[in-house]
Amino acid sequence: MGIKSRNWASAAAPLVLVLLAATGCTSTSDAPAEPTGTPSASGAPATSVARVCAKPPAGPAKAPAGAVTVDPAVAGDLAAKTKSSPPNTTFWLRPGRHTLEPDRYAQIIPKDGDSYVGAPGAVLDGRKTNQYAFGGTARNVTIRYLTVQGFVAPQNEGVVNHDSADGWVIEHAAIQYNSGAGLMAGARQQIRANCLRGNGQYGMNAYKTGDPVSGLVVEGNEIVANNTDDWERRDPGCGCTGGVKFWAVNGADVRGNWVHDNRGAGLWADTNNNDFRIEDNVLEANDGAALIYETSYNAVIRNNTILRNNWVEGRKYADRGDTFPFATIYLSESGGEPRIRARTDKIEIDRNVLENNWNGITLWENADRFCNSPANTSSGDCTLLVRQSDRCARPAIATAPLYADCRWKTQRVDIHDNRFVLDKAVVKCPAKCDRMAVLSNYGTYPNWSPYQGERVAEAITLKQDNRWHDNVYAGAWQFVAQDPSRVLDSGQWQGSPYQQDAGSTFAPRAGG
Repeated sequence: MGIKSRNWASAAAPLVLVLLAATGCTSTSDAPAEPTGTPSASGAPATSVARVCAKPPAGPAKAPAGAVTVDPAVAGDLAAKTKSSPPNTTFWLRPGRHTLEPDRYAQIIPKDGDSYVGAPGAVLDGRKTNQYAFGGTARNVTIRYLTVQGFVAPQNEGVVNHDSADGWVIEHAAIQYNSGAGLMAGARQQIRANCLRGNGQYGMNAYKTGDPVSGLVVEGNEIVANNTDDWERRDPGCGCTGGVKFWAVNGADVRGNWVHDNRGAGLWADTNNNDFRIEDNVLEANDGAALIYETSYNAVIRNNTILRNNWVEGRKYADRGDTFPFATIYLSESGGEPRIRARTDKIEIDRNVLENNWNGITLWENADRFCNSPANTSSGDCTLLVRQSDRCARPAIATAPLYADCRWKTQRVDIHDNRFVLDKAVVKCPAKCDRMAVLSNYGTYPNWSPYQGERVAEAITLKQDNRWHDNVYAGAWQFVAQDPSRVLDSGQWQGSPYQQDAGSTFAPRAGG
């Protein structure tokens, strides 16, 4: 799981919205961007974006009818009153700092249908002592207008909905400055209009042991400056960071979010995800890729504004002499799969604006990564793959529905009607930041692999229905096909045998 798998050797309340122009912001990882309404010089459409973190949550100033009032002056009052109340109780947290007992495992365990509503200024503070804020398996819990901060969840665990219970609704909350993930996700979870800020690992980690998470909605949130603990440095190659990480999610709508200034990737769907619609987001100034879709299936990526991503990580690899086209939208062993039920049977990438990012879109398939291969870091996750007779050679651990396959294929990717703008003076790169790519490595490992040589590289490039067409390019773009050494100009890219970008236009200068 994660980029480390690349192996060359082998109905919510109204959201607060503002207009963000495609080039009207300035931001760095140290100073999150302020959205503006200035039209883009490149002609990119203005995009609505959730500007949530600018103000703290402000819930009702008086307790809702029938609510249990929670006193911040009494440590553990919220946990105790939750325990003593029946299911479907509403709790109103008075203004002030609410705390739990000073035990690292102290937490609130809701009952089915419980609701937690914060007054203006209500904060639940873990005081760098408690690991979890809300846990347990209760269904249909609601949290609104509450700030949750200062909890110290361990790596790969979360603070709110720690046990990934189903049917939770989290709205108009600030989940910030915690360790681990600010938020976990269960089935049918709705995360709307929240500030997910400054958490140690993820803003949200959508993962549940056992059944896949389904029916997930992530809408109108500001997801900013997460992975403050820099886990990729502490655990190199872990693939365990980002604004949001999705694992085994079957059906997700990710729309209208402002995902910016995160250390690492902005959004990362990793391993056996399916049926995503990623639409109308602003993905901006993330250190790594704006979006990674890895060992997953069937997605629509549409109408997103994608600005100045991958400057840190792309430059790092380029400075090392790495020729791999690390991309702003990176598809790794992911494609359209008609045999898996979804709202599309392709990966559709259309009507997006990508401006001044480090590289564009890379379609990648590792020849040595397949079910039961020792080179595959996801061998325990072959849940949608089975071996084909003896071609996968090792004990079968996978199940339906892909009865005839043993590898994840980057296939049926349709990239069209996008605008790609690159001004190298803005990005401050002399080279290696200007690539679109479709490629694989030369298969070498293991020695019993049926995918040795150029078989996979030829398939992903020429035989798996991966198409660019009807796009607009501004700036000095180059194109990589089959392997990193094969760098093409637009004429070669459009010519035989690649025949990509039919109907596209190319202007040599950004904004031209």
